[in-house]
Amino acid sequence: MIIDDRHYDVIIIGSGAGGGTLAGALSRKGHSVLVLERGGPMPLEDQNVADVDLFRKDRYHPKNERWFGPDGDPFAPQTTYALGGNTKIWGAALERMREEDFGERRLQEGLSPCWAIDYSDLAPYYDAAEQLYRVHGQAGVDPTEPTRSGPFPHAPKPLLPFLEPLRDGLQRQGCQPYDLPLSWSDDADDPSGDAELYGLNRANVETLDIRTRARVTRLHTNPEGRQVKGVEADVAGELWLFSADVVVLAAGAINSAAILLRSGSDHHPRGLSNGSDQVGRNLMNLQLTSILQLAAEPNNGRYARSLGINDYYWGDKNVSFPLGHIQSAGGVLQDALFAESPPVLSLVSKLIPDFGLERLASRSVAWWAMTEVLPDPHNKVWLHNDQIRINYIHNNREAHDRLVYRWIDTLKAVEADPVTRVVNTAPTHPRGEAPLSVVGYACGTCRMGRDPAASVVDSEGKCHELDNLYVADTSVFPSCPSIGPGLTTVAFALRLADQLDQRLQS
Repeated sequence: MIIDDRHYDVIIIGSGAGGGTLAGALSRKGHSVLVLERGGPMPLEDQNVADVDLFRKDRYHPKNERWFGPDGDPFAPQTTYALGGNTKIWGAALERMREEDFGERRLQEGLSPCWAIDYSDLAPYYDAAEQLYRVHGQAGVDPTEPTRSGPFPHAPKPLLPFLEPLRDGLQRQGCQPYDLPLSWSDDADDPSGDAELYGLNRANVETLDIRTRARVTRLHTNPEGRQVKGVEADVAGELWLFSADVVVLAAGAINSAAILLRSGSDHHPRGLSNGSDQVGRNLMNLQLTSILQLAAEPNNGRYARSLGINDYYWGDKNVSFPLGHIQSAGGVLQDALFAESPPVLSLVSKLIPDFGLERLASRSVAWWAMTEVLPDPHNKVWLHNDQIRINYIHNNREAHDRLVYRWIDTLKAVEADPVTRVVNTAPTHPRGEAPLSVVGYACGTCRMGRDPAASVVDSEGKCHELDNLYVADTSVFPSCPSIGPGLTTVAFALRLADQLDQRLQS
């Protein structure tokens, strides 16, 4: 084993929305930071932006990695090991959780739990996150929009011309579509914002070190088991040991839990920081269904997400429980999910047998229906012979089904409107549900809470059982927001940066 002779202020494991943002913020405050990223730079190629290969290849699957599902069968996870993590393929729609999302709420199948923080704790960091990631949006249109201190930093990106009549058609059906808040750069070749661009690339290069191809295998504690004293990682085939005053896990809901479970010791026989037996439990993976409309005229198949609809976020007529969020999925060729949704493609092929993939991409409008799930201790990540195993059964299904069918009814009404001519009436609306392998929205496996017996980290993200170990990714989420976790993860990372800055200076 090679022992790194440098001691850092902070080691961050992972470079996605949490890790990349945190690394940039702490380095700008003058702290020495080491980022350990399992992947390397993602080449800026057209195929990684928009290409029909998305339909044919597991482009975003790590090679030679298999996880095991509830049936014991292996699958290739759709997760990206690269500088910037999953933000390299996230679509850059960045929305704030609603005030009510932080409190206890009754869903169709049970209670969504309270967070250990509330909206006011994150509000200034939401502001900072939108500034840092150059979020484009318009306040005052979304009926569920949370309280804001001011307008968005940038005006919404203009819709493609063929989408404006579609917005009008939705409004005629009583919906209130709004411009999705989007992280957008000035780079024509790589326009959507990500954690590499706005986190790592804005760091102080004098205080930030990055090791790529560095897969963290376990964490080592001091003899008392109260502090992490070493981070063990396989770096390009060689075993290294790194040390820091503070260690932050930001490897995602699956891998952060796996690292903790893999780091058991005499003081932590069930895994690091797992005296509560909560590490890996309460896995939540947002229910997400893709729905296709047929466009009346060809488009380029390469446009960003654009419209959001929250008219059913808190419920619907005769329904008192929340249903969820609708958003346009952008051009089909930009949507990696469709590589994971063979039901969509098979239904399209039956509906229109002569549709090739290029034609499908240019003659469709795609939507996502997104619904919260409840934490369930039986939905969990665990290890068997060092292999990642996932037990998972979706819940809150009726609410999601209601949302899907309610939206399809809305689409049919839009298509029947003689004024709306941008989409065609179709005998069916092909849809496909995101499978377990799509883990970009997974959360909950290192849940935040005030009670150490029922949670893994406190309100700051610090592990209850260790003095210098923090978690800064979606695994700390006690609930699973329907609008997606990206901006909240960035805001939480910026808040943690301030907290760690105070700690390191004291």
